[in-house]
Amino acid sequence: MQNRRADLTFDGVSNGSGSNTSAKPKERKKHTAQKTTPKLSDAVYEAELFRLQTELVKLQEWVRFSGARLVVVFEGRDGAGKGGTIKRITEYLNPRVARIAALPAPTDRERGQWYYQRYIAHLPAKGEIVLFDRSWYNRGGVEKVMGFCTPQEHALFLRQTPIFEQMLIEEGILLRKYWFSVSEDEQLRRFKSRLHDPVRQWKLSPMDLQALNRWEDYSRAKDEMMVHTDTPGSPWYVVESDVKKHARLNMMAHLLSTIEYHDVERPKVKLPAHPVRSGNYQRPPRELSTYVNDYVATLMGDRE
Repeated sequence: MQNRRADLTFDGVSNGSGSNTSAKPKERKKHTAQKTTPKLSDAVYEAELFRLQTELVKLQEWVRFSGARLVVVFEGRDGAGKGGTIKRITEYLNPRVARIAALPAPTDRERGQWYYQRYIAHLPAKGEIVLFDRSWYNRGGVEKVMGFCTPQEHALFLRQTPIFEQMLIEEGILLRKYWFSVSEDEQLRRFKSRLHDPVRQWKLSPMDLQALNRWEDYSRAKDEMMVHTDTPGSPWYVVESDVKKHARLNMMAHLLSTIEYHDVERPKVKLPAHPVRSGNYQRPPRELSTYVNDYVATLMGDRE
């Protein structure tokens, strides 16, 4: 199958049209946090991940029982590990209770709305958790850097966001904001690993090249955003994410530590040793149904 992302290169950063730009990235240092930071063993990671996931299920049940409303905002550069963390958080949660809000680019109609309006539609009702995989902070980052909003719109965003978030908190919503911080070298390494990965190529786009070329612009935009929106009532929590597994555990443990949840007593269910049957049911002949072919049998046959 032809590689659809063949026009994306990272050695001489491509402009998305197949030709390389004349401006090549400056020489990079060869040391990264991946090489210098001691890593947790896989066994310890898996054990602690499952323990934290178990606690997240308890948190979910408490949210549902108490009628709490929890919003968790995930922000950071492309490739910082937000999606992988969200995936581990929601792995065992009830999708009717915990939802992921990953909004696409706004429609023409949404561009004519109050900026926060389309995000408000995804806020949780009582007993729900919403994880924003990027949020209203798009305006403070990509929209600012890429010129998708005017300077006036950006200035209004910086002024209104603390007010908007204070309204959410006063309404009783538990708001947690996490910024996943990845180094320039590690981001480039992750982009390169996606380039020829058939199951992760969809994560790579020409916009990612802009993220590389405009690293300092994104840094300045993030710093300005933090100055205005890192408030005592709604602080930012920065997650060092050069080591993905560490970032996941650190973020999950921190989230749990910020909420005073507790075990909720659930109705006890006792399964019978042998389900009661009337004996009057007769299953229709198999020939009347269309079954899926036994594809696995072909794989097992190849091994023999």
